Amino acid sequence: MINVIEFEEFLQENDINFYTGVPDSQLKALCDYLYDKYSICENHIIAANEGNAVALATGYHLSTGRYGLVYMQNSGLGNAVNPITSLTHPEVYNVPIVYVIGWRGEPGIHDEPQHVKQGAITTHLLELLDVDYQILTKETTIDDIKECFEGNFKEKLKKGCSIAYVVSKGAFESFKTNKSNNYKLSREDAIKIIIDNLTMDDIVVSTTGKASRELFEYREELNQGHSNDFLTVGSMGHSSSIALAIALNHKEKRILCFDGDGALLMHMGSMPLVGVNKPSNYYHIIFNNEAHETVGGLPTVMGSIDLGSIALNCKYNNVFQVDNEESLKNVLSDFLSTEGPVLLIVNVSISSRSDLGRPTTTPIENKKAFMEKLQNIE
Repeated sequence: MINVIEFEEFLQENDINFYTGVPDSQLKALCDYLYDKYSICENHIIAANEGNAVALATGYHLSTGRYGLVYMQNSGLGNAVNPITSLTHPEVYNVPIVYVIGWRGEPGIHDEPQHVKQGAITTHLLELLDVDYQILTKETTIDDIKECFEGNFKEKLKKGCSIAYVVSKGAFESFKTNKSNNYKLSREDAIKIIIDNLTMDDIVVSTTGKASRELFEYREELNQGHSNDFLTVGSMGHSSSIALAIALNHKEKRILCFDGDGALLMHMGSMPLVGVNKPSNYYHIIFNNEAHETVGGLPTVMGSIDLGSIALNCKYNNVFQVDNEESLKNVLSDFLSTEGPVLLIVNVSISSRSDLGRPTTTPIENKKAFMEKLQNIE
């Protein structure tokens, strides 16, 4: 196993001293250490999405001549492919970048269905992108990393080529930090309160991560089934667009999007699309814990921006904001009776149950039941 402090010292010794990316649970120890050491400053920027991170690392190299490091889950390679091929590639601007990629869905290791395909093609995709890589496992040592770097990677970076460390589960030793905010209401309790105020005709599109898992478990507890909910188990940041298209095609029903602050920031361009299309049946709920809680709890920038003003300027009809159980219960009636598109910001704690389960239905089963529900709504 690799000690993240030793790994970061090795990076510094080799002129790799700017870090950016989107957190991943497989990289939790490294991300926690970087945040513990640098917090958020000019040496460490937690990006909105992975393509954004590649651009930041490019700007760093252009301005300093040194190397930037981009960390991400392998699912984020999809967001990064465009700048890797059309910006940093040796046939374009020849910008060297160091990638640290969490390998979810690694072949032979059980994982959730949304990771299986990306896991199978991760190393093949890096080869297509002309990014040489080293796989880090539980057996890898810091000396192995140094040997590969000196024998191969160092020269590639000098020539403008990018390199990657593909990180298997358990490759990094743990590094613990405490993360919290000032909000007391849990996301799970907020979801329960909202569901209790909906009817079985209301449709929910829920975002990637633990919010969907919490929704699934509460439906199980209520014996309501899952046909009312589309669980966006992958494609982080796209739930609001999925919900928009559904709202435009089922105008007679309320369509709710359960979103997260990190997911919203990842593809924030969806908000003006919602506002300009003006679906009157669109109800957007942001569970805002100002963190990437599902993948470890590193902060987002949501605590420093006025999301309500942004929504209004994106042509949402109204914005509601709450931060405790009582205010959520009091505001729901007004929120759900307001003509959409409308936004409800629910400030919640950085917490979830350690025994939180995962959906017991497959994505295909979820899709089939959901589509049948929509078709029967007419």
